[in-house]
Amino acid sequence: MGILIALIVILAWFFHLFYMIVYLEPAFTSISFYLHILLQTYLYTGLFITAHDSMHRTVSNNKLINKLIGQISTFLYAGLSYNSLIKNHFKHHKTPGTKDDPDYNIKSQNFFIWWGTFMIRYATIWQLLIMAVAFNILKIYIPEINLWFFWVIPAILSSLQLFYFGTYLPHKEPHSHEMEPHKARTQKKNHLWAMISCYFFGYHFEHHEAPNTPWWKLYQLK
Repeated sequence: MGILIALIVILAWFFHLFYMIVYLEPAFTSISFYLHILLQTYLYTGLFITAHDSMHRTVSNNKLINKLIGQISTFLYAGLSYNSLIKNHFKHHKTPGTKDDPDYNIKSQNFFIWWGTFMIRYATIWQLLIMAVAFNILKIYIPEINLWFFWVIPAILSSLQLFYFGTYLPHKEPHSHEMEPHKARTQKKNHLWAMISCYFFGYHFEHHEAPNTPWWKLYQLK
C-alpha cells in the first residue's frame, strides 16, 4: 500500500505539472489558473511528504525500493539531497526544539526569519546548479512564464506550507508541558482539515510519538 500511494502522489505531481506547462497559459483573470497553482502546490507537498515517509522507512519494507522512492521524490521536489535530508531529519527527531535541532531556530521565532534560515540550511550548491540547469534547458522548449508560474512558484508555496504546518506551528515557543518530550504540539482533531492542510502532518505530536506510522495512517492515532 505504501508503494502504491507513493506512486500515485509522484505520478499525479508529474502529469499535472506536464499538463500545465505544456497545455496551459497564465491567465490572471481566470480562477482555474490559480486553482491549478494551488493543486500543484499541494502535490508538491505530497511529494515531499512521500520522501519524508521513505526516511522513516514506511513506504516499503524493501530498503532499496524505499530509498529509491525517497531519492526520486527529493530530486523531483527541488534537486534536494536525500542523504543530507535524512541525516538532518533524524537529528530533528532526536533533539526537537533545541539548539541541536537543525530544523529549529533558537535565535528567532519570527516566521519568515525562521523559514529563511530553514531554506538556506538545506540549500546546496549542487541543488542550485541542478535547478538552474534544468530551468535553462526546459525554457528552450517551454515558455519561461509557464515554468515560473507552474513549476517554480508552486514549489516555493509548498515549502511555506510544509514549514508552517510541519515545523513552525508544531514546534514554535512557548513549549508547554503537554508538548514534552518532543516539544511538539498537535492540531485539533479534524481529519478533513488535517488532510487538506498538510497530509495529516498537523497531527505532529502523534508523528513524533510514532514516527514509523505513514502519513496516510496518522489520523488513526488521533
